[in-house]
Amino acid sequence: MKIAIAQLNPIIGDLSGNAQKILEMAQQAVKTGARLLLTPELSLCGYPPRDLLLNPSFVEAMSITLQQLARDLPANLAVLVGTVEQNYQAHITGGKTLYNSIALLENGKVKQFFHKRLLPTYDVFDENRYFEAGLQANYFTLDNIDIGVTICEDLWNDEEFWGKRNYAANPIADLSILGVDLIVNLSASPYTVGKQRSREEMLKHSAVRFHQPIIYTNQVGGNDDLIFDGCSFALNRQGEVMCRASGFTSDLLTVEFDTKQRDLKLGSVVPAYTSEDEEIWQALVLGVRDYAQKCRFSKVLLGLSGGIDSSIVAAIATAALGKENVLGVLMPSPYSSAHSISDALALAKNLGIQTQTIPIGELMHSFDNSLADLFAGTEFGIAEENIQSRIRGNLLMAIANKFGYLLLSTGNKSEMAVGYCTLYGDMNGGLAVIADVPKTRVYSLCNWLNYNGEIIPQNVITKAPSAELKPGQVDQDSLPPYEILDDILQRLINEHQSVAQIVAAGHDSTVVDRIIQMLARAEFKRRQAPPGLKITDRAFGTGWRMPIASDWSAIKNNYPAKTVSTSTV
Repeated sequence: MKIAIAQLNPIIGDLSGNAQKILEMAQQAVKTGARLLLTPELSLCGYPPRDLLLNPSFVEAMSITLQQLARDLPANLAVLVGTVEQNYQAHITGGKTLYNSIALLENGKVKQFFHKRLLPTYDVFDENRYFEAGLQANYFTLDNIDIGVTICEDLWNDEEFWGKRNYAANPIADLSILGVDLIVNLSASPYTVGKQRSREEMLKHSAVRFHQPIIYTNQVGGNDDLIFDGCSFALNRQGEVMCRASGFTSDLLTVEFDTKQRDLKLGSVVPAYTSEDEEIWQALVLGVRDYAQKCRFSKVLLGLSGGIDSSIVAAIATAALGKENVLGVLMPSPYSSAHSISDALALAKNLGIQTQTIPIGELMHSFDNSLADLFAGTEFGIAEENIQSRIRGNLLMAIANKFGYLLLSTGNKSEMAVGYCTLYGDMNGGLAVIADVPKTRVYSLCNWLNYNGEIIPQNVITKAPSAELKPGQVDQDSLPPYEILDDILQRLINEHQSVAQIVAAGHDSTVVDRIIQMLARAEFKRRQAPPGLKITDRAFGTGWRMPIASDWSAIKNNYPAKTVSTSTV
């Protein structure tokens, strides 16, 4: 039996459009001889639908669309579609009114529903807000083949692989006990760096442990801050990859189940990514393209400073939307160096994008005059520096409003972490492209991008980074070197290490304490930032839930260095 995998890029809430995509994939699958088509989790409404699910009319429309899709699908093709189903016992037993479900459609009818059993509530996930957990192992029989059905998180609870259980049930183990021939998983699993490798290692362990072939179908595309990489794949009973779809693009592939061997046969295997920089680049390009298109923007603009951050964002935007749809705006001040202007123009020439130059010296002078009486007797400081950034932010927003462009902000994760950015200035924008990309990774991406020829001017990469808001300014006037800063931030944000652990790793305790203070104080800025594309497992976005009015001193003081082993996690 041939099984087709539809790696779909849905638009959240576009029920008829998403149904049409499923139908078109089904029509293509029939031409390949497929008997069963798999689609991702919540493929009918797109993932994550969030509070759209609280609207009864939306849920009703999804049910109507599902019934119509069943009637429209080709005959003799069974299709698994991600949807929601009512929990009709909720008013009696309590609990949520919906299930996160998979519907089996065949011969014009909705034949069966399967409910997700494990509901994640960590990081960006909040499924207990909407769904009741399914209680039963899910499977159906098609052409004498027993097919177990799991939904995304249902795979992520193998205590042998993880060293612990996060939920009481292990759906794969339950299906193995039932003796199914094949397990399919319908997922909407967001991208983070290296996650595909983890998925394949985890499912290889499960395939071998339970002696089960597993087919994993993943959503692809950008939905707000989340990026879904696709990379759907299938494993035989020995844990060997039998097929793998392309990453970061819609795809349809087939894999054959051998009814005699009761196992999957080798199909098309797209090579796995070998470079983290390459996969991050592909993720960010997809994230920008989908955010712009799904929000109905055809053109974008950004401020071009001649610095490395705006340079990589311009390159990403050009790859995502085409050079004719990107505008770079140069806004030099009296403090701007000559090379900043020439570097920005060289980048624009390499990319082939249009530029506009708007000097801000006169505007700065106007602000100085307006504030002269109020600021009399004070020294030039951060307030005056930030005026420049806010002038630029206002100019960019004026252009965006006038022509209907999407403004891309260019701040990186290192800056967002410690507040090295200006509210209502360089933080202006509709999408923060590299807000989850540390500064050191920005340099790595630029070097990777230049491997086959210069795109980012070499001077942009080699010169000392600077906001150029006062004469001779460089970032390291205010911050530790980025190699040190990023390592401390990684340990604090991603690994939740204490000061003692970070100091034991070789960092100065005074610097670490200062970074913690900056990280805490910048929370009110981050809360007002545009959505940022997520590429790590701990981003300043949907999954970051920190208080604004708070005191983080306990992080510094509760773990005396002399009592903490360097190996403590």
